[in-house]
Amino acid sequence: MPRTPRIDEFAKWVLLSGLVGVLVGSACALFLASLDLVTHLRFEHPGLLWLLPIAGAVTGWMYIRWGQVVASGNNLLIEQIQSPGAGVPLRMAPLVFLGTLLTHLCGGSAGREGTAVQMGGGIAGGLARLLPGLSPSDLRVLLMAGMAAGFGGVFGTPLAGMVFALEVAVLGRIELRAVIPCLAASFVSDWTCTAWGISHTQYAVRSLIPEGALIPLTPLNGQLLLFAILGGVLFGLTARLFAAMTHGVQNLLVRYCQSPIGRPMVGACGVIALAGLVGTPDYLGLGVSSPDSAAATIVNAFHAGGMQPWSWCWKLVFTAVTLGSGFKGGEATPLFFIGAALGNSLAVLAGLPIDFCVALGFVSVFAGATHTPIACTVMAVEIFGGESILYYAISCLLAHQCSGRGVYPAQRARPAMEKQGAP
Repeated sequence: MPRTPRIDEFAKWVLLSGLVGVLVGSACALFLASLDLVTHLRFEHPGLLWLLPIAGAVTGWMYIRWGQVVASGNNLLIEQIQSPGAGVPLRMAPLVFLGTLLTHLCGGSAGREGTAVQMGGGIAGGLARLLPGLSPSDLRVLLMAGMAAGFGGVFGTPLAGMVFALEVAVLGRIELRAVIPCLAASFVSDWTCTAWGISHTQYAVRSLIPEGALIPLTPLNGQLLLFAILGGVLFGLTARLFAAMTHGVQNLLVRYCQSPIGRPMVGACGVIALAGLVGTPDYLGLGVSSPDSAAATIVNAFHAGGMQPWSWCWKLVFTAVTLGSGFKGGEATPLFFIGAALGNSLAVLAGLPIDFCVALGFVSVFAGATHTPIACTVMAVEIFGGESILYYAISCLLAHQCSGRGVYPAQRARPAMEKQGAP
């Protein structure tokens, strides 16, 4: 029986997505292992913070020398998915890899999602250049698969990785043709990363599950529902503040400092000054964990007394200065920290279970900042379990509605694209 074009298309994308998943998953494994190494070096040698201006200068020089076309990072990927053009150069991957390691080695407050997504997009873009005959539509799908693989591999959340890639590029539109490629690439990337021996931080939200319950679901409760609604609004406004401050720092430095090398050096001095002002290194680096058991970290946020009342605000300022001045690294993990810390503070005020409120903030601030409420709801289920999915969904959707511009200026809604004649 002859093969049909539909079967050929399916087989093509399964093979391409699997290849993207293996390549990106391996890159994510190398990145996470390297990030763990440089983070421990910084813990052991806190004086590395004084080298942050030099790290900023080196990063700026690298991008002037080799990376001007990829300097916009995730925004370039979003633009190429919306309107495929020259594509995404492979060099995006090694540049953001090295730039992020320099940031974390010397204490810059940044994350890892943006790096992994850009690595995925760079690898997918490089692969596209080796494949003759790809249409603009094929290029768009391949870039989305690369983004999904980067997100799913770095966080160990393959379903969320798929949805993130589908949701982030065009607000209000899901590219159905890209569902299978993104799903395959994200799962293969996660499996590959795990096969290399990489593990992810585990969290648990169990305080609201009745002991001995046959169906582990958080019971419907008016107080919890009200918190999800009001909390979602507050988390969205926090995401709006983060985006505004990050873009504000960037615009201010571009206006008064013309040098791409000088801007991160100025930002580095700001981070050093902030660390001296607060008197603690808790807001440097990723913020997931720390050798100091009393430090403000995402892990400690799930427990009473794990955060100071204003920890969320300090992390927001540290990260806005770091990323706004041109350092490399993602927004996701700092946004998780900000949301978790704010959730911890709100839980104390509201007298609600801390782990529940922290989990809500963890995903909702990121949902608002990136305008990906569906992906963040799925991520909440993958990380924390599906017991409180209704509350996660409500909070993420409201955060998305209240967050304004978001961290990716290249995002635009479907109607705007249709007016421009985009496919």
